[in-house]
Amino acid sequence: MALSRRNQPKLPAGRAHLRQSTQELRQRIQASRGLVRRMGVDYLAYALLDSVVDQYFVVLEDIGEELEELEDILIKAPTPEFLEALHDLRKEVMTIRRAAWPVREMLNVVLRGESPLFDAATLPYLRDLQDHTLHVMDIVEEFRDQQTNLMELYHSAASQRTNEVMKVLTIIASVFIPLTFLAGVFGMNFEFMPELHVRWAYPAFWVVIVLVTAVQVYFMRRKGWF
Repeated sequence: MALSRRNQPKLPAGRAHLRQSTQELRQRIQASRGLVRRMGVDYLAYALLDSVVDQYFVVLEDIGEELEELEDILIKAPTPEFLEALHDLRKEVMTIRRAAWPVREMLNVVLRGESPLFDAATLPYLRDLQDHTLHVMDIVEEFRDQQTNLMELYHSAASQRTNEVMKVLTIIASVFIPLTFLAGVFGMNFEFMPELHVRWAYPAFWVVIVLVTAVQVYFMRRKGWF
């Protein structure tokens, strides 16, 4: 199962995304765009955090698309690779959560007035950043619930599929059990059995066995039981 970002490095808070966000901020500083050149160091800290948090939304958008893709796969034909892909997405979501949680706690401390490092003029921007981090956390929790639901649906679908397989096998066994019983009771104890005097009867017997086995294996593979 090929997903859109399976072969790409998982960097929701990693160096690649951080490099991209800081590069954009560096370009703004070099071009003297915005307030970053006119404000103090506290605003620069806000701008850096805001750039990193914005990258969380980019990654969360990709994860949301992959969750929709996994949901479509689950509805059509769930495979064992489904669990691996879902587990990878779960780790990415948890990585974002672990990265965003300290930012939110730090902003709570600053906005309560417990840090002298930020001027009053920067506080409105920090409140906006706090709203962004809360939004990130809300999306993370939503994705966690969605992943849990997908996992439960997968196990339900797998259980239902197993029940269907067992139902078919039970029907087949029920058909052949009485036939096996009759063959066991009477065996080959018949006087007139033309096949006993035919030269090719024994090879034909094994050909029939091989054909029946091949047909059963093909049928089970066609049903996806193997």
